[in-house]
Amino acid sequence: MPASFWFLCALLLTACADSGPGVTKLEGNTMGTRYHITLVGLQADRVKLQKAVERELETVNRHLSTYRPDSELSRFNRAPIDQWIEVSQTLFDVLRISHRISELSGGAFDPTVGPLVDLWGFGPEPRTQVPAPQAVARALQQVGYRAVAIHPDRTALRKTAPVSVDLSGVAKGYGVDRLARLFDTMGALDYLVEIGGELRLKGVNAGGRHWRIGIETPSLAGGAGKAFKVTNAGVATSGDYRNYYEIDGKRYSHTIDPRTGYPIDHPLASVTVVAPTSAEADALATALNVLGPTAALALATKQDIAAYFIEKVDAGFREYYSPTFEPYLP
Repeated sequence: MPASFWFLCALLLTACADSGPGVTKLEGNTMGTRYHITLVGLQADRVKLQKAVERELETVNRHLSTYRPDSELSRFNRAPIDQWIEVSQTLFDVLRISHRISELSGGAFDPTVGPLVDLWGFGPEPRTQVPAPQAVARALQQVGYRAVAIHPDRTALRKTAPVSVDLSGVAKGYGVDRLARLFDTMGALDYLVEIGGELRLKGVNAGGRHWRIGIETPSLAGGAGKAFKVTNAGVATSGDYRNYYEIDGKRYSHTIDPRTGYPIDHPLASVTVVAPTSAEADALATALNVLGPTAALALATKQDIAAYFIEKVDAGFREYYSPTFEPYLP
């Protein structure tokens, strides 16, 4: 599912305010958005660090981009049906993460949802009218994560139906994790890595305290909510309060439920997930957002997912969280 600008808006990176001796900050463009990195105490040449970051991000794009016709993912999407294709460890790992979250959520997360996203006007072409039910039904026939088989013994994938894989719902998180591993190999003990709002945090900030992030109040005006302390984890937020359109007075969210073919229509405004990796947090936040308040909280509680929910109510917003999220509260 396309990860749009609201991911960045949903997380106010209060931790990025850290500066001073021993702090290195890097930033740039990638995956249609921006990345920001704060390294504390790592003794390394800044120019060499930037080049290493750019190389790592280029590798991710070379494997996972849907915009590059020569990317490995694009080639796989063009591959024949019912033929095992040997792929890189990168593509294999990201598809395996996606498949696991798809299974866990009963299909609420689905990397083949692209045809529905395009149909509803959140792809290259905007819409001025609601698609007909027949068009939704046809698009649904092109969606189904189970149509991508993962080989049990080799790094190989196979399509069993004419689906197209779009990993934008997890690629930014995976890119964050790749950069985190890069810094780990360099001996970094304390860092914050962010791509388009997806985060990975390790150690402490320049003040020697846990990194803190603030979740934005889900309104057009915005505004900082609670600041949570997080370290040694990935963080992602999914919400529908910025990317939507209205037709005839009805609001249509950019988040499409792959199970029904229609935009989500429930009061859950945003979900923030803390997970071992940013890729997992990225996919889980989308899945929980699709599921809606009751099912999302039930799944997060059952599976020990650290999730923080903001729900629209008559009086404004209601905030609550799964039991596993409690250690991150201020």
